[in-house]
Amino acid sequence: MSRSPLDGLLVADFSRVLAGPSASMWLADLGARVIKVERPGTGDDTRAFGPPWAGTSSAYFESANRSKESIALDLAEPDDQALARTLAARADVVLENFRTGSLARYGLDAATVLSANPRAIYCSITGFGSGAGAHLPGYDFLVQAVGGLMSITGDPDGEPRKVGVALVDLLAAKDAVIGILAALRHRDATGVGQHVEVDLLSSLLASLANQASSFLATGDAPHAMGNQHPSIAPYETLRASDGMLAVAVGSDRQFRALAAVLGVPALADDPRFASNGARVGNRAELIAALEGALASMPVDDAVERMLAAGVPAGRVGDIPSAFALAQSLGLDPLVDVGEGHPAQVRHPVRYSAFAAVPPTAPPGLDADGPALRAWLSAID
Repeated sequence: MSRSPLDGLLVADFSRVLAGPSASMWLADLGARVIKVERPGTGDDTRAFGPPWAGTSSAYFESANRSKESIALDLAEPDDQALARTLAARADVVLENFRTGSLARYGLDAATVLSANPRAIYCSITGFGSGAGAHLPGYDFLVQAVGGLMSITGDPDGEPRKVGVALVDLLAAKDAVIGILAALRHRDATGVGQHVEVDLLSSLLASLANQASSFLATGDAPHAMGNQHPSIAPYETLRASDGMLAVAVGSDRQFRALAAVLGVPALADDPRFASNGARVGNRAELIAALEGALASMPVDDAVERMLAAGVPAGRVGDIPSAFALAQSLGLDPLVDVGEGHPAQVRHPVRYSAFAAVPPTAPPGLDADGPALRAWLSAID
């Protein structure tokens, strides 16, 4: 295999918490050298996001900071500020998620950095953009709330619910990586860097997919439906004799196979259920019939029969069972980053021409500070 595609690329990472650090970690997976700039004494906020604790800090910090070097710099202190500017002037990518305009006082804003380093890709991640929403705090939970995601999550008769992980931060992180890679490709062609802006609200709205399209087509606001799909049935969880399973029936053919597996083949010819539109319109009666047929059938037996008949189905599991499933399928979901640190979830993409870089442990605060200070001080 050839070398990783971002070998030789230097990323100056001034971001903290989750979105920015996740983006820079994925760049490190592709071979970039990532230097993480942290506050002296406390470092990235997530170092204190515990319990649980792991490695050099918290399990939360470990999730987004492998394969990086750490230097602690006080941006308000003149000598440290000068080192930070030197790092930004040398970097191929500068990544930050400060409140809009706050880095200007240190000479680390996009305009100043790009003036000194016109080939740089300067990526800013904000909550609500750099315009009218620049003053708003950019927290994942807040964006899930005001961005509508909570309104379509949870039970129909329950209160709005957040997703069980900081999903918007991670969507924005992936958008940031896409934007950075596109800008690097543009730089390869033109020699010119640029400012790439990503905001959490736009990343969320772009990910609402059919729910956004439904609203734009009809003017009607989608609502929470629990585990049900607004446009497909049965595409939800069903209760069997000893637990829950998920079924994802996407065609009339699959529904006919499901009905046969459950011993109720006549359901496929019932006018109430013969087409997807009819099934959506008569969902309550459909689910009652399916769960009645499942009442004496264990989950694992039902899943095995459904899969054999070409019906997408699976047991509703938890995170341990998800890793066990991935391992059983040969997906090798975990990578070792060294003694004293928990395993990490591997880079999720496989490449035929190169491999993701073997990860190293998340750094201790300022673990690379002395060497990096000497290196930056020696740069003319």
